[in-house]
Amino acid sequence: MTPSPKEVERLLKQAKNLAKEYRALTGKPLGITGEVAEFYAAKLLSLQLAPARAPGYDAIMKEGKKTIRIQIKGRCLANGSKPGQRIGRIKLENNWDRVLLVLMDEYFEVTTIFQAERSAIVKALQSPGSKVRNERGALGVNKFKSIGKLVWPVEQHPTVPSSRRAKTAARGLRRR
Repeated sequence: MTPSPKEVERLLKQAKNLAKEYRALTGKPLGITGEVAEFYAAKLLSLQLAPARAPGYDAIMKEGKKTIRIQIKGRCLANGSKPGQRIGRIKLENNWDRVLLVLMDEYFEVTTIFQAERSAIVKALQSPGSKVRNERGALGVNKFKSIGKLVWPVEQHPTVPSSRRAKTAARGLRRR
């Protein structure tokens, strides 16, 4: 039996609460960031999740008749976190077309989603410089943001408290 998205989201909410409690008790992360990132990227961007352990990609989407394979990376950035945070390894030898970076706050609430095309990722990973970037395929969050584009803003996220959505919307209105 395939679980419904509502059932999965209910379980993820429980897992997020458990992860928050675990971090409060131990000071260490529980390690659910990837699963949360994949689920919410699929939900918010209308992607179809790939079967577990699909080599190189986590979701697919259709653009006309073309199928786009998407790798999804997630990162929790707590207030006051150190600059220079990195995302998980991106393997160039795998078969994927785009990478999404799902950024979350310390409560595993999605704040933004950035997308970068394969060509931009390859260029960034192969440019001379950092051993971590070149040999391990690890891009910094800021580097990813600079080569990608924002595809999902916070004010649209249904799990962000409505007071925060209202404040964000009000700031946007004041700018106009």
